[in-house]
Amino acid sequence: MCVLPAHMRCLVTLVLVLAAPARAFDLDAARIVDLTHPFDAATIYWPTARRFVLEPRAHGPTAEGWWYAANDFCAAEHGGTHLDAPIHFAEGRWTADEIPLDRLVGPAVVVDITRKAAQDPDARLTRRDLTAHEGAIGRIPDGAIVLVRTGWDRWWGEPGRYLGSTTPGDTEHLHFPGVSAEAAVWLTTARRVRAVGIDTASIDPGVARRFEAHRALANANTPVFENLAGLEHLPDAGAVFIGLPMKIAGGTGGPLRAIAVLPR
Repeated sequence: MCVLPAHMRCLVTLVLVLAAPARAFDLDAARIVDLTHPFDAATIYWPTARRFVLEPRAHGPTAEGWWYAANDFCAAEHGGTHLDAPIHFAEGRWTADEIPLDRLVGPAVVVDITRKAAQDPDARLTRRDLTAHEGAIGRIPDGAIVLVRTGWDRWWGEPGRYLGSTTPGDTEHLHFPGVSAEAAVWLTTARRVRAVGIDTASIDPGVARRFEAHRALANANTPVFENLAGLEHLPDAGAVFIGLPMKIAGGTGGPLRAIAVLPR
């Protein structure tokens, strides 16, 4: 039997620890799912937010004969598939650039309330829904990224159905599902989740006026992902979620490219 010196045992342990994530992210043996809506003139934004504008600056051959294309873009932080940084609803919490990367990447747990949302556009994910989910699927592990599937992304091409109103500035007539304050508090305390995402325009339902889910999650320094797409392609558990926003210094949020990595 070969006995390694103590410093060599530590080195081998470190290599094994680092190697485990590499195997989990073996892209040749994985399927990658895009959970992001494209940013264009049709992208849905909060009714009070500035919409996405792409301004071409160059698009064609240069005087020297080669091709060159470049654009400017402008948009609010909060619209399309995007991040809500905790500072968005809690003073002194993380800005977009301060969120540790390990809060943006982690094991995904999909909680499905599509049936409930189909019956009530103002439906909320409740503590009872989470209890039912755990009873059927198993405990939500500490450190999970919980993704709330409402099925609402099917209305992405119909802003009136998606938001409940298409009137600029109208926040009084919004209707879409969200998360209850009770569920948000429980997820951050009883399960200490890394982040929470949803396939609607806000983590709070459209009828919310006090944004209690936002406030509960932000106070716990929990990042939020909104306007996700394609959650129906993910299993209840087993995927790895990766949500990397634009790293805006001091930002309250920003455009997000969200993906999930699944075993084939």
